[in-house]
Amino acid sequence: MALCGGLSEVRDATAEVQNICNEMKPHVEQKAGRTFDVFTAKSFKTQLVAGTNYFIKVHVGGEDFVHLRVYKMLPCDGEKLELTEIQTAKAQQDPIEYF
Repeated sequence: MALCGGLSEVRDATAEVQNICNEMKPHVEQKAGRTFDVFTAKSFKTQLVAGTNYFIKVHVGGEDFVHLRVYKMLPCDGEKLELTEIQTAKAQQDPIEYF
């Protein structure tokens, strides 16, 4: 289990993480200024804050990946999702790090 504020160990993407990516895809495309035919979550880390930050590695086709930071609010706040930041031009071997 991760310490509050620290990043968890990297884990393989789950159905829940893929659902988060599916919901965030239009926002990512808007920020990146392009569309993605492929948008498959591969791995992720979490950070416990007043809610949860998800750091997700997403395959977007070919050899291209993007990293997402998505904030999920606490249940008492409706568990809403917010795309906080993206990193483009990532490769499969690039580690997920705090950004």
